[in-house]
Amino acid sequence: MDVMYYDHPLIQNKLAMLRDERTSMQTFREVMSELSGLMSYEATKDLRTREASVTTPFGEADVRVLDQEVVIVPILRAGLGMVSTIHSLIPHARVGHIGLYRAEDAKPRQYYAKLPDDLSDKVVLLLDPMLATGGTLKESVEILLTKDASDIRYIGIVGCPEGLDYIRRHCPQLKVYLAALDERLSEEKFIVPGLGDAGDRLFGTK
Repeated sequence: MDVMYYDHPLIQNKLAMLRDERTSMQTFREVMSELSGLMSYEATKDLRTREASVTTPFGEADVRVLDQEVVIVPILRAGLGMVSTIHSLIPHARVGHIGLYRAEDAKPRQYYAKLPDDLSDKVVLLLDPMLATGGTLKESVEILLTKDASDIRYIGIVGCPEGLDYIRRHCPQLKVYLAALDERLSEEKFIVPGLGDAGDRLFGTK
């Protein structure tokens, strides 16, 4: 499994704003989207391109354009906060959605999935800000595999060693991009120090 951590000053500065409990809901939402867009540069740097030609005001120019389909898949609900800037950078990308809830046995259960029928030749950007236990991410990857996805790239913001180790064991094919790997998982299954409940902070539900 490939894992990349970002040490770029702009990304770390925005991560600091997300961690700060004083950051307002509106600012939190804006910064998460901006941070996700910055992270998508590295996650998409090897997308296939093809040669083309365009007419400029002064003549013909040889250019390179994207030649690979991208599907953006946020995991509901916190993953929604990561979509907008990435989608503005890749406006032709399709957007799917995966919804999971945690059952009484603490295992994730699917309640919603709307995806293109065939993901076999597409790059899938799977979005969820927090990699905590890894259970939700594993289940989401398995859903994508039922659509024949072969190139899945997870963009998260904060992870922890426990969740990353779990994903290493169960999803070795996954490419992982994180802004930070934090200290540990608490007994309540929150990342420490983390940034709180990303969904609640995005949507003002607590």
